[in-house]
Amino acid sequence: MATDVCPVRSEPTLSFTQGLILGQLSVVLLIAAFIKFFIFGDPPSPEVTASLRATERRSRTLVHKKSLLSLRIATANARQAAQQPALNKKKSSILRPSPPTLTISSILSKTYYKVDSHQPESLDWFNVLVAQAVAQFRSDAQHDDAILTSLTKALNGTSRPDFVDEIRVTELSLGEDFPIFSNCRVIPVDEDGLDFGPGKAFVADTATRDGARLQARMDVDLSDMITLAVETKLLLNYPKRLSAVLPVALAVSVVRFSGTLSISFVPSNPSENTPTKMTFTFLDDYRLDFSIRSLMGSRSRLQDVPKIAQLVESRLHQWFDDRCVEPRFQEIALPSMWPRKKNTRGGDDAIADAERSMSKAKGVEVAKDLREEARKEVAAEADARADRAQDALRYRHPRRPRAEDAFSMSGSMPGSLPGMSIDIPTRGCQ
Repeated sequence: MATDVCPVRSEPTLSFTQGLILGQLSVVLLIAAFIKFFIFGDPPSPEVTASLRATERRSRTLVHKKSLLSLRIATANARQAAQQPALNKKKSSILRPSPPTLTISSILSKTYYKVDSHQPESLDWFNVLVAQAVAQFRSDAQHDDAILTSLTKALNGTSRPDFVDEIRVTELSLGEDFPIFSNCRVIPVDEDGLDFGPGKAFVADTATRDGARLQARMDVDLSDMITLAVETKLLLNYPKRLSAVLPVALAVSVVRFSGTLSISFVPSNPSENTPTKMTFTFLDDYRLDFSIRSLMGSRSRLQDVPKIAQLVESRLHQWFDDRCVEPRFQEIALPSMWPRKKNTRGGDDAIADAERSMSKAKGVEVAKDLREEARKEVAAEADARADRAQDALRYRHPRRPRAEDAFSMSGSMPGSLPGMSIDIPTRGCQ
């Protein structure tokens, strides 16, 4: 008779304790690798980072130019198809479009400027004016806390996430050097702000009709130390509010900026009621270097974490690219240039203003003297009134003699004979 034999169970090769230790060890190794290679990893060199960013910006600019060219070709074909039936119509010989009163050709000819052969200019006089404006701005910032208030309000705006505590500005340095502008030249660009390439010639007589305009380009170089330092706290609100708090201090300094600034004017359009505008942008070949210092923790502190510096620098470059690097640009509406009476200064008006200010100053001095005299008179009258009140209180209630004093004192009584005194015996209290 065959007996049933139970199969032998395979015992696990690792016990529970060994598995727990192995799992904990793997977690520790992962955390150590993350800290070493992600947090404390060596960042790439500034040259490599700058070249990678320049290549990325250049590719983005080329893609934008290609899309503009394709859109321009499609628009031209659609316009030509729409104008095809109108070519058979007879044009009027009476109504002629008046030529524009201001063209690029007339401007270049009357200012004796040749865009293809004119030498670049050195802008030394412009650097002096800009340096004076920047120096005055720095002087005003030292005596007024408006810039600190604006920065604090901007940093603590509505877009601040809930895991970040209030941001406080701890250091603000506006630098000591000034930007240097040089190599200024005027070049023609088309209606989209693109340069005239080798295959497309610039014709000054038809440039205005084609939508072209003039653009001034100048090189900008700034080597300075512009610093902004802030302090805040990172809040952990899970599983309950303020479960953990991590103090963070961050200091960002602009070390150097070099690039090409493009400035152009967009004429006004009376039919659309748009004013004259000035547009400026930077070309994509700029260089912007930062120096970023960080400090995390309250007791055990981490100083100058490379990944934090890379993250902050990347966000700053993105912020700058999204606002004033081609193909994006800043547009500023210009006020009217016609002279107005309310803006006039100097001449007889200056003398009249000086006389009014002098008379006003004299009036202020006279009023001050009168107020001082009146204050002295009021004080003297108050002192005299206080003295009279004190005297009245002194003589209003004289000391009354007591009965025993009246009877015991020697003196004449009413009805008594002169020279006689009356002694009244008193009985003591038993």
